[in-house]
Amino acid sequence: MGRRPSETGGLPLFWILVAAVLISCALAYLGLSTALRRQESRFLGLPNDDSELEGEEPAEVTRIAAGGRSIWSSGGPPERCGERFGECWLKKQEDVLLPALHDLGEKVIWTSGLIYGKGEGIVGLETDYGTLRIKLFPDCAPHSVTYILELLRSRRCAGCQIYRAESRGPSWDPKGDHISYASFGPPYALVQGTLEAEEVLFKELPVEACSTVRRGSVAWIDSGPEFFISLANHDEWRRAYTVFGAILPEDMEIAEKIVGLQTRSDVWNNIDVLVLEKPIYLKLKRIKNLGANGS
Repeated sequence: MGRRPSETGGLPLFWILVAAVLISCALAYLGLSTALRRQESRFLGLPNDDSELEGEEPAEVTRIAAGGRSIWSSGGPPERCGERFGECWLKKQEDVLLPALHDLGEKVIWTSGLIYGKGEGIVGLETDYGTLRIKLFPDCAPHSVTYILELLRSRRCAGCQIYRAESRGPSWDPKGDHISYASFGPPYALVQGTLEAEEVLFKELPVEACSTVRRGSVAWIDSGPEFFISLANHDEWRRAYTVFGAILPEDMEIAEKIVGLQTRSDVWNNIDVLVLEKPIYLKLKRIKNLGANGS
Protein backbone atom coordinates (compact mmCIF):
# COMPACT_ATOMS: atom_id res chain seq x y z
CA MET A 1 0.00 0.00 0.00
CA GLY A 2 1.44 3.33 -1.01
CA ARG A 3 1.68 6.45 1.27
CA ARG A 4 -0.45 9.46 0.75
CA PRO A 5 1.25 12.47 -0.95
CA SER A 6 0.97 14.59 2.19
CA GLU A 7 3.09 12.11 4.08
CA THR A 8 5.91 11.66 1.52
CA GLY A 9 6.15 14.42 -1.12
CA GLY A 10 5.57 17.28 1.39
CA LEU A 11 8.46 16.37 3.72
CA PRO A 12 11.37 17.87 1.68
CA LEU A 13 9.38 21.07 1.20
CA PHE A 14 8.96 21.38 5.00
CA TRP A 15 12.71 21.20 5.64
CA ILE A 16 13.40 23.68 2.85
CA LEU A 17 11.06 26.17 4.54
CA VAL A 18 12.70 25.57 7.93
CA ALA A 19 16.15 26.16 6.45
CA ALA A 20 14.99 29.36 4.77
CA VAL A 21 13.58 30.71 8.04
CA LEU A 22 16.80 29.92 9.93
CA ILE A 23 18.96 31.59 7.28
CA SER A 24 16.73 34.70 7.33
CA CYS A 25 16.97 34.93 11.12
CA ALA A 26 20.76 34.60 11.01
CA LEU A 27 21.10 37.37 8.40
CA ALA A 28 18.78 39.67 10.37
CA TYR A 29 20.79 39.06 13.57
CA LEU A 30 24.09 39.84 11.85
CA GLY A 31 22.70 43.04 10.35
CA LEU A 32 21.23 44.25 13.64
CA SER A 33 24.35 43.48 15.68
CA THR A 34 26.54 45.31 13.16
CA ALA A 35 24.33 48.38 13.31
CA LEU A 36 24.34 48.36 17.10
CA ARG A 37 28.11 48.01 17.22
CA ARG A 38 28.51 51.00 14.91
CA GLN A 39 26.19 53.10 17.05
CA GLU A 40 27.97 52.02 20.24
CA SER A 41 31.38 52.86 18.84
CA ARG A 42 30.17 56.34 17.95
CA PHE A 43 28.32 57.31 21.12
CA LEU A 44 29.30 54.99 23.95
CA GLY A 45 32.76 53.68 23.16
CA LEU A 46 35.37 54.33 25.86
CA PRO A 47 38.85 53.18 24.80
CA ASN A 48 41.11 51.45 27.31
CA ASP A 49 43.97 53.82 26.56
CA ASP A 50 44.42 57.40 25.43
CA SER A 51 43.77 56.59 21.78
CA GLU A 52 42.35 59.27 19.53
CA LEU A 53 38.67 59.27 18.67
CA GLU A 54 36.96 61.06 15.85
CA GLY A 55 33.31 62.08 15.59
CA GLU A 56 31.12 64.61 13.87
CA GLU A 57 29.42 65.69 17.10
CA PRO A 58 32.01 65.80 19.92
CA ALA A 59 29.72 67.80 22.21
CA GLU A 60 27.05 65.07 22.05
CA VAL A 61 29.63 62.37 22.59
CA THR A 62 30.89 64.25 25.63
CA ARG A 63 27.49 64.35 27.29
CA ILE A 64 26.88 60.63 26.80
CA ALA A 65 30.27 59.02 27.12
CA ALA A 66 32.33 61.00 29.61
CA GLY A 67 32.67 59.28 32.95
CA GLY A 68 35.09 58.09 35.60
CA ARG A 69 38.32 60.05 35.53
CA SER A 70 38.16 61.17 31.93
CA ILE A 71 37.35 64.34 30.06
CA TRP A 72 36.60 64.90 26.41
CA SER A 73 38.77 67.43 24.59
CA SER A 74 37.05 68.69 21.46
CA GLY A 75 38.28 70.74 18.55
CA GLY A 76 37.89 74.48 18.59
CA PRO A 77 36.63 76.80 15.81
CA PRO A 78 36.98 75.65 12.16
CA GLU A 79 39.42 78.44 11.30
CA ARG A 80 41.74 77.24 14.07
CA CYS A 81 41.44 73.49 13.50
CA GLY A 82 41.49 73.31 9.72
CA GLU A 83 41.26 69.69 8.56
CA ARG A 84 41.03 68.47 12.17
CA PHE A 85 37.76 70.31 12.84
CA GLY A 86 35.22 68.02 14.50
CA GLU A 87 37.73 65.67 16.13
CA CYS A 88 37.69 64.89 19.81
CA TRP A 89 40.01 63.05 22.17
CA LEU A 90 39.50 61.25 25.45
CA LYS A 91 41.97 62.46 28.08
CA LYS A 92 42.59 60.62 31.32
CA GLN A 93 42.67 62.76 34.46
CA GLU A 94 43.86 61.98 37.94
CA ASP A 95 41.15 64.21 39.39
CA VAL A 96 37.90 65.07 37.60
CA LEU A 97 37.31 68.11 39.80
CA LEU A 98 40.79 69.53 39.18
CA PRO A 99 41.54 68.60 35.57
CA ALA A 100 44.89 69.30 34.00
CA LEU A 101 44.49 72.40 31.83
CA HIS A 102 46.02 72.87 28.40
CA ASP A 103 47.56 76.14 27.27
CA LEU A 104 45.06 78.61 25.90
CA GLY A 105 45.41 80.89 22.90
CA GLU A 106 44.59 81.34 19.25
CA LYS A 107 47.18 78.77 18.12
CA VAL A 108 45.84 76.01 20.37
CA ILE A 109 43.37 73.94 18.33
CA TRP A 110 41.55 72.09 21.08
CA THR A 111 39.49 72.95 24.11
CA SER A 112 38.56 70.81 27.09
CA GLY A 113 35.11 70.02 28.34
CA LEU A 114 34.37 68.45 31.73
CA ILE A 115 31.08 66.80 32.60
CA TYR A 116 30.49 66.32 36.31
CA GLY A 117 28.59 63.23 37.38
CA LYS A 118 26.25 62.88 40.32
CA GLY A 119 28.01 63.93 43.52
CA GLU A 120 30.86 65.57 41.60
CA GLY A 121 31.56 69.21 40.82
CA ILE A 122 30.53 70.29 44.31
CA VAL A 123 32.54 72.73 46.41
CA GLY A 124 31.88 74.11 49.87
CA LEU A 125 31.95 77.60 51.36
CA GLU A 126 32.93 76.93 54.95
CA THR A 127 31.55 79.40 57.51
CA ASP A 128 31.27 79.49 61.29
CA TYR A 129 27.62 78.51 60.84
CA GLY A 130 28.10 75.51 58.57
CA THR A 131 29.27 74.67 55.07
CA LEU A 132 27.30 75.93 52.09
CA ARG A 133 27.72 73.27 49.42
CA ILE A 134 27.56 74.57 45.86
CA LYS A 135 26.80 72.49 42.78
CA LEU A 136 28.78 74.13 39.97
CA PHE A 137 27.36 74.71 36.48
CA PRO A 138 30.27 74.09 34.05
CA ASP A 139 27.93 73.70 31.07
CA CYS A 140 26.59 77.26 31.13
CA ALA A 141 29.31 79.08 33.09
CA PRO A 142 32.67 77.48 32.19
CA HIS A 143 34.74 80.64 32.78
CA SER A 144 33.20 81.15 36.20
CA VAL A 145 33.76 77.53 37.19
CA THR A 146 37.39 77.73 36.04
CA TYR A 147 37.93 80.65 38.42
CA ILE A 148 36.32 78.75 41.30
CA LEU A 149 38.67 75.83 40.64
CA GLU A 150 41.63 78.24 40.72
CA LEU A 151 40.46 79.39 44.14
CA LEU A 152 40.18 75.77 45.21
CA ARG A 153 43.80 75.13 44.24
CA SER A 154 44.93 78.04 46.42
CA ARG A 155 43.55 76.16 49.48
CA ARG A 156 42.98 79.36 51.47
CA CYS A 157 40.71 81.94 49.80
CA ALA A 158 42.10 84.61 52.14
CA GLY A 159 39.94 87.71 51.84
CA CYS A 160 36.80 85.81 50.82
CA GLN A 161 33.88 86.87 52.99
CA ILE A 162 30.15 87.55 53.33
CA TYR A 163 29.30 91.11 54.36
CA ARG A 164 25.64 91.68 53.43
CA ALA A 165 22.59 89.69 54.54
CA GLU A 166 18.95 90.45 53.83
CA SER A 167 15.92 88.27 54.57
CA ARG A 168 12.92 87.50 52.37
CA GLY A 169 10.90 89.98 54.40
CA PRO A 170 7.20 90.28 53.49
CA SER A 171 7.86 89.95 49.74
CA TRP A 172 8.66 86.24 49.29
CA ASP A 173 7.31 83.08 50.89
CA PRO A 174 9.51 80.32 52.41
CA LYS A 175 9.70 78.57 49.02
CA GLY A 176 11.07 81.72 47.45
CA ASP A 177 7.96 82.61 45.45
CA HIS A 178 7.00 86.26 45.24
CA ILE A 179 3.87 87.24 47.15
CA SER A 180 1.23 88.95 45.04
CA TYR A 181 1.13 92.74 45.25
CA ALA A 182 4.21 92.82 47.50
CA SER A 183 7.22 94.94 46.63
CA PHE A 184 10.47 93.48 45.29
CA GLY A 185 12.46 94.80 48.24
CA PRO A 186 14.08 96.01 50.31
CA PRO A 187 15.01 93.67 51.86
CA TYR A 188 16.15 91.80 48.73
CA ALA A 189 16.38 88.20 50.00
CA LEU A 190 20.07 87.57 49.44
CA VAL A 191 23.46 87.01 51.03
CA GLN A 192 26.30 88.95 49.39
CA GLY A 193 30.07 88.74 49.61
CA THR A 194 33.31 88.54 47.67
CA LEU A 195 35.37 85.65 46.31
CA GLU A 196 38.48 87.70 45.60
CA ALA A 197 41.38 85.90 47.26
CA GLU A 198 44.65 87.62 48.07
CA GLU A 199 46.71 84.81 46.54
CA VAL A 200 44.80 84.55 43.22
CA LEU A 201 44.94 87.20 40.51
CA PHE A 202 41.37 88.06 39.52
CA LYS A 203 40.40 89.02 35.98
CA GLU A 204 36.94 90.24 35.11
CA LEU A 205 34.71 87.38 34.04
CA PRO A 206 32.61 87.50 30.87
CA VAL A 207 28.84 87.40 31.11
CA GLU A 208 27.70 83.80 30.66
CA ALA A 209 24.21 82.76 29.62
CA CYS A 210 22.56 80.82 32.42
CA SER A 211 19.15 80.49 34.00
CA THR A 212 17.32 83.22 35.87
CA VAL A 213 18.05 83.69 39.55
CA ARG A 214 16.17 81.14 41.67
CA ARG A 215 16.18 80.37 45.37
CA GLY A 216 19.63 78.92 46.06
CA SER A 217 21.29 80.39 42.96
CA VAL A 218 24.90 81.54 43.32
CA ALA A 219 25.71 84.36 40.90
CA TRP A 220 28.20 87.12 40.18
CA ILE A 221 27.45 90.81 40.55
CA ASP A 222 28.51 92.32 37.23
CA SER A 223 31.79 90.59 36.27
CA GLY A 224 32.74 89.44 39.79
CA PRO A 225 34.38 88.82 42.19
CA GLU A 226 31.41 90.12 44.22
CA PHE A 227 28.79 87.37 44.40
CA PHE A 228 25.46 86.65 46.03
CA ILE A 229 23.33 83.73 47.15
CA SER A 230 19.65 84.23 46.46
CA LEU A 231 16.99 83.32 49.03
CA ALA A 232 14.15 83.91 46.57
CA ASN A 233 13.08 83.46 42.96
CA HIS A 234 14.00 86.78 41.36
CA ASP A 235 12.16 86.59 38.06
CA GLU A 236 12.15 90.39 37.97
CA TRP A 237 15.93 90.31 37.41
CA ARG A 238 15.52 88.15 34.29
CA ARG A 239 19.02 87.07 33.14
CA ALA A 240 20.95 90.08 34.39
CA TYR A 241 23.40 87.97 36.44
CA THR A 242 25.67 85.03 35.64
CA VAL A 243 24.47 82.08 37.71
CA PHE A 244 27.43 79.69 38.08
CA GLY A 245 26.08 77.32 40.73
CA ALA A 246 23.37 76.50 43.25
CA ILE A 247 23.35 75.82 46.97
CA LEU A 248 22.15 72.32 47.81
CA PRO A 249 18.55 72.60 49.11
CA GLU A 250 19.40 71.06 52.49
CA ASP A 251 22.01 73.79 53.09
CA MET A 252 19.68 76.74 52.54
CA GLU A 253 18.91 76.78 56.26
CA ILE A 254 22.49 77.97 56.79
CA ALA A 255 21.87 80.94 54.49
CA GLU A 256 18.62 81.65 56.34
CA LYS A 257 20.56 81.58 59.60
CA ILE A 258 23.06 84.11 58.25
CA VAL A 259 20.34 86.63 57.32
CA GLY A 260 19.15 86.43 60.93
CA LEU A 261 22.44 87.81 62.26
CA GLN A 262 22.85 91.37 63.50
CA THR A 263 23.04 93.94 60.71
CA ARG A 264 23.12 97.70 60.25
CA SER A 265 21.46 99.83 57.59
CA ASP A 266 23.47 101.47 54.83
CA VAL A 267 22.89 103.06 51.43
CA TRP A 268 24.79 101.94 48.32
CA ASN A 269 24.17 103.95 45.15
CA ASN A 270 20.77 105.06 46.44
CA ILE A 271 19.83 101.48 47.40
CA ASP A 272 18.99 100.62 50.99
CA VAL A 273 20.98 97.59 52.14
CA LEU A 274 21.65 95.63 55.33
CA VAL A 275 25.31 95.04 56.16
CA LEU A 276 26.53 92.47 58.70
CA GLU A 277 28.00 93.94 61.87
CA LYS A 278 30.68 91.24 61.69
CA PRO A 279 31.69 89.91 58.26
CA ILE A 280 31.72 86.13 57.87
CA TYR A 281 35.05 84.88 56.54
CA LEU A 282 34.98 82.01 54.09
CA LYS A 283 37.12 79.03 53.29
CA LEU A 284 36.66 77.20 50.01
CA LYS A 285 37.02 73.44 50.11
CA ARG A 286 36.34 70.40 48.06
CA ILE A 287 33.35 68.22 48.94
CA LYS A 288 34.22 64.54 48.71
CA ASN A 289 30.86 63.09 49.67
CA LEU A 290 27.30 64.23 50.12
CA GLY A 291 26.70 63.33 53.74
CA ALA A 292 24.71 65.67 55.95
CA ASN A 293 26.64 68.88 55.32
CA GLY A 294 29.71 66.70 55.10
CA SER A 295 33.08 67.31 53.56
